[in-house]
Amino acid sequence: MANKGEEKNIKLSIAYDGTGYFGWQRQVDKPTIQGTIEERIEMMVRKPISLIGAGRTDAGVHALHQVANFRVSSPITPATFLRALNSLVPENILIKDAQYVPFDFHARYHAKSKVYEYRIHNERLQSPFLRHYAWHIPHSFDLQAMQQCLEVIEGTHDFSYFCPAQDRKIDPVRSMIQASLKIREGNLLIFDFEANGFLRHMVRNIMGTIVKVGLGEMSAARFAEILQSKDREHPGAKAPPGGLYLKDVKY
Repeated sequence: MANKGEEKNIKLSIAYDGTGYFGWQRQVDKPTIQGTIEERIEMMVRKPISLIGAGRTDAGVHALHQVANFRVSSPITPATFLRALNSLVPENILIKDAQYVPFDFHARYHAKSKVYEYRIHNERLQSPFLRHYAWHIPHSFDLQAMQQCLEVIEGTHDFSYFCPAQDRKIDPVRSMIQASLKIREGNLLIFDFEANGFLRHMVRNIMGTIVKVGLGEMSAARFAEILQSKDREHPGAKAPPGGLYLKDVKY
């Protein structure tokens, strides 16, 4: 183990309820997950630190398993960081694990894939307990057509159609390792997406468009066409943020 005065790299596993936060990334005068955790760590070590997240989540988006790392010269052990941080952060943030990692470990650049989950509550009446945690849609779905859309996006594609116009300079090609749907008790539809990387708003734009297919407003064949078009023709299809979760980061 490194000497007490040496700079160390600490990896955190984090879960959070994104309701009320302006996303992961630090912003001036706005509550964010990164900013909140950084402030608590700085209270402990009494010096500025930079918390590197595996991915940026939007305002209102949640995480079941976010990964972050920071470098610090401190005698505080990861076990103590874990206990102390959980006593300092708000109850809607949980530090699940803290550990030393190699000095060159980078939570974002070393991630091989990320998994996102999107939840739809498909009941006539909206549950007050799911209001911020699933997209309530009371209408019947064509689940077979939605499944066809998931099959279409698997593999390597140019996802320009599902990318904001202002991000067009970013390489839009991503490999969708798997896209699946399962139904839980209470008519909760769970969509899982694993890819080697995601564009900004990509999952929410995919979900907004798949919902159009499920409601009969668009065919699965048309969905395949617009994926191939590489052009964002319908900017109004973005799904609400509350149903989206960063589920896992794989290294």
